[in-house]
Amino acid sequence: MDASLLDIAEVAEVSGLAPSALRFYEKKGLIAAAGRNGLRRTYTPEILERLALITCARSAGFSIAEIGRFVTARPTDADLRVRMAARAHDLDEQVGRLTRLRDSLRHAAVCAHEPIVECPDFKRAVGDVFTPAADPSETGLLAPATQASQER
Repeated sequence: MDASLLDIAEVAEVSGLAPSALRFYEKKGLIAAAGRNGLRRTYTPEILERLALITCARSAGFSIAEIGRFVTARPTDADLRVRMAARAHDLDEQVGRLTRLRDSLRHAAVCAHEPIVECPDFKRAVGDVFTPAADPSETGLLAPATQASQER
């Protein structure tokens, strides 16, 4: 066996994916084994880059079919490019909402208002989760000490 090839168990361990997931991705055409060592699949080290892409795309909400189209896409696939740009826009909005939620939680962690959920700054920030990107300084979500120093 080529010493540079990785056994399916090694790939599973390094990637954190179950061997069954690797076999599933192979069945769906997302990855390919380089060969076999007995009955065990082997992969080139580059498979880890492909698996990182697949894992990232899955965590961003892409389906297996969408990932399959993406990994085989050519520059001439205009329809896929439009869908990718739209998905990137959706992800930008999601990142904005999550950023505002994170900032709200950070504010709540240091807020002295009783109860915290009645804090006007916290309530405003939670309401801003439904609006396009808001700057934390506009929502009053700076930590009280930071906010006080900005007001001076």
